[in-house]
Amino acid sequence: MANHLLNITRTLSKLTINTKYRLSNTIIRLERDLPTQPLFSNSTRNTNFFNKLPAEDLWKGITSVSNAGKKRGRGKTVSRKNIKDLNKGQIIGVGKANMIWPGLTTPIIRGKEIVEQQQLPEDPEREKKLNMLRDKMGTFRYAKLSPIERGWSGAKMPGRSIGPPDPVGEDTFEGFDSKVLELKTVFNMKGNFGRKRRVSATVVTGNKNGLAGFAMGKGIEPRTAMRKAKNRSGQKLIHVKIFRNHTVFHDFFTQFGATKIFVSQKPEGYGLVCHRAIRTICEVVGIKDLYAKVEGSTNLNHIIKAFFLGLVKQKTHEEIAEEKSLHLVEFCKENGYFPTVLASPTKCKTEEEIKKDEILDFTQYCFDGRVILKKKKYPPFYANYRSYYIYLKKQEKLRNKQQVKMDLIAEYGEIRSFLTEKYPECRPSRRPKKEEQEESND
Repeated sequence: MANHLLNITRTLSKLTINTKYRLSNTIIRLERDLPTQPLFSNSTRNTNFFNKLPAEDLWKGITSVSNAGKKRGRGKTVSRKNIKDLNKGQIIGVGKANMIWPGLTTPIIRGKEIVEQQQLPEDPEREKKLNMLRDKMGTFRYAKLSPIERGWSGAKMPGRSIGPPDPVGEDTFEGFDSKVLELKTVFNMKGNFGRKRRVSATVVTGNKNGLAGFAMGKGIEPRTAMRKAKNRSGQKLIHVKIFRNHTVFHDFFTQFGATKIFVSQKPEGYGLVCHRAIRTICEVVGIKDLYAKVEGSTNLNHIIKAFFLGLVKQKTHEEIAEEKSLHLVEFCKENGYFPTVLASPTKCKTEEEIKKDEILDFTQYCFDGRVILKKKKYPPFYANYRSYYIYLKKQEKLRNKQQVKMDLIAEYGEIRSFLTEKYPECRPSRRPKKEEQEESND
């Protein structure tokens, strides 16, 4: 009503005299109907530091360290163990004055009766229960992860799985898995807002069968950034060629910026011996055996881009054979260096058609004419010592003895000589323990 009167009086000056006279009677009538209380109260509001800020900001003022202190290295051990939720266990209407408040703690109407405000008996154990509840607080711990779920370093996100991308229409991304490669805080300086803080995430996703993609996402919170990066990586899938479902098709050299990577094909069972980011990408792509040497800059984004460029530029054996117009033959240690023809061209070159400067070495061809520098291994400093010579002389009779024993047991089930089949008495003088136990049981 008071605001209504103020608005009317402000407009009086703009009206004509007749209109003012007519409205003045209305104002007098309205003033007669108003209560006798004053329109404006001179009482001051009870506001201070403790009822202006929420509980989180109040606790932060006690437990945290200022920005200047953080820059000087203070507050490294500050944790949330002392922060307690003082609202936990509190119930409206229950306290020092236990009251029933109709419409707040109880319904206004109970059956046909109207509930009235009532005083409840005091609870002497209420303070004791609250103190016990608050004593249990303060043990803030991260959820313990199993060794399989851990990332590159403990509970941090890089290296951890965050599930497949969100389904879009008919694309459900079944069989896909996404892993975080990088999660960092970035700042952007604005002229009007100052330093704007955001979180940047790099995620790679794949189906472990030659289909993979990576992308970067940014957000105010880590979850938002990872979700954006995960969904974007599902939209940027590329096909990667995998040889015999376990390794790359051939050795290759790849480069992005100042980062150089030499990748080598390895036999089955070798494993992934490479940078941790490359290993994570291989796990998502479906590569199980690989060796990669990173030279130059170890910028994570450059390593990811360089490795994906190398995977995309791979050539199948048929493409190499057609390009060189030569047969592609494999000699590997696992097959006893038995020649295996991997691919043949439609028309093969003759010896006269092969140029003198043509690269015929497969490894050099895959590295685009480059030759990997293999440094000479120098003998250790103690090689010329007399004590080391005596040690080698004593170990000459025992050299490879343990390995030979293991090979014989794996092949024949016992330690035996190569003359055992012709001379059965060429067996160890001591029988295996299993036979002795069987005889003792009988």
